[in-house]
Amino acid sequence: MKSSLRIQSTLGLLFRPCAVSAPVTAPGLNAHARWAHKIAAQLPLIPKPTPFVPDVPTFLTLIGRDLKQHTDKFPTWEALFTLTTDQLRELGVEPPRARRYLLRWRQRFREGKFGIGGDLKHVENGVAYLKIHEKEASPTRTSRKVVNVPANQNVEEVPEGECVRVKGYKVKGVSTIVGPYALPVQKGVSKLAVTEGMWEDKRGHKVDGGERRRAEVRFKRGVAERKALREKMGFY
Repeated sequence: MKSSLRIQSTLGLLFRPCAVSAPVTAPGLNAHARWAHKIAAQLPLIPKPTPFVPDVPTFLTLIGRDLKQHTDKFPTWEALFTLTTDQLRELGVEPPRARRYLLRWRQRFREGKFGIGGDLKHVENGVAYLKIHEKEASPTRTSRKVVNVPANQNVEEVPEGECVRVKGYKVKGVSTIVGPYALPVQKGVSKLAVTEGMWEDKRGHKVDGGERRRAEVRFKRGVAERKALREKMGFY
């Protein structure tokens, strides 16, 4: 009798319906996801061109990696920012890392994360002029900053509110502008021109085949070196 009760109890435990546990939630992660979605929704799908980046050829030239060879695949600015990765593959944008690189730079441009010169306002035919703005900070000190002004205007002719410091450039000494791709024109004046690969993310140099193949490459090289040494000593 007792044994039959034990069997019934065991069977009851086995076939008892499992309670459905409440889903585990992570408030912090959910809030982060909502915030990221909100930010993405606020970004324009097709950003406006800038004076320094007015069209597709200029954009592809600036980001480098020989992507300008695909210029004819993007008939409009809208096409550049709306084509999906599958569509890019069908158009022949290869290899896959080139497509990923292009998609990354598209997103950066949407977010306003430009490379050198991307935020300049006064640009003509792909060339921007940089000049030195001087302001008396104190009776004994003069502050100098690099600003972007129209080519045919002096700094004094530009309203004070429009003399915005150009990121990445500074004044060395009294009249020398230093910064990436700055070409001296005359004393206190330099120009910045659209250049191939100006915004390019430089790829690292693989040492011994990179991280994934480093051990294999070094092992095979060691085997070859030891074999050559034995041959030199006459063991073969």
